[in-house]
Amino acid sequence: MRKIGQKAGLVELNAVAAVAAARNFRVAARELGMSASALSHAIATLEMRMGVKLFNRTTRSVSLTEAGEEFLSRVGPALREISDAMEAVNQFRATPIGTLRINTAEGAARGLLMPFLLEFHRRYPDVHVDIVTEGKMIDIVADGFDAGIRIAETVPQDMVAVMLKAEERLIVTAAPSYIERRGRPESPQDLLAHDCVRLRLPSGTVYRWEFERHGQEIRLDVQGPMTLQSAELMLEAVLGGAGIGYMTERTAAPGLADGRLIHLLEDWTPPFPGICLYYPRHRHVPAGLKAFVGVIREMTKA
Repeated sequence: MRKIGQKAGLVELNAVAAVAAARNFRVAARELGMSASALSHAIATLEMRMGVKLFNRTTRSVSLTEAGEEFLSRVGPALREISDAMEAVNQFRATPIGTLRINTAEGAARGLLMPFLLEFHRRYPDVHVDIVTEGKMIDIVADGFDAGIRIAETVPQDMVAVMLKAEERLIVTAAPSYIERRGRPESPQDLLAHDCVRLRLPSGTVYRWEFERHGQEIRLDVQGPMTLQSAELMLEAVLGGAGIGYMTERTAAPGLADGRLIHLLEDWTPPFPGICLYYPRHRHVPAGLKAFVGVIREMTKA
């Protein structure tokens, strides 16, 4: 085994770790910046040297064998140590390099993140930014991300939070054509008699519309002709007059500005804590992330 360990290169070891995490050769190859065939060859070469199969492969799935799990449990910590050591040396460069991996909810990033990314890219062109968008909450450390972006009130307390937008607001809105046809709701309860475009969450549940005024809180299970799974589709449906929508003010802003949408029940939807980037408090901060945080803080102060 000692002889095998001396022959196994860092590329092969990283290949095993990447495929185990992604459970997909093409995805892992893309993350490593190599072709799928080169990745497959690297793992096959290592398996041949070791004399054991590390992965079970089918046309639909890839999973670690028992030997692969044992191997990765021993090699994984060492690979993380090597990565941390290389990142520590990166701190001494004039400008950072490498990849910055960020996980975000789609709604949190839309219309907000790109200005920060463009300025960061302008200043640090050697850092590759990998943004993964998904609806569910994840453990960014366990899933190999440097940082995450979420609504502030959902960020774990043991994380450092950097505000991207101090306040966020969900609003009720409809197209003028719908208001002409069905009338304007004057209270949240009036919505129960209206056609509402509903949003399905990643968990599969339908989002309940929330309202607050003078300490009174109301949550409604509205009904309507459509239940959709993205804010973009909801916006299209509302603009088309299908019903009343409940979305972020950022999403509705263009339609409100040009008159295609009407803001409803304004005094029932107060702002709430906004969107932030977050990362582990008790962990080495990569140079790329440190630079990105600097850009965010500079731009939000301006």
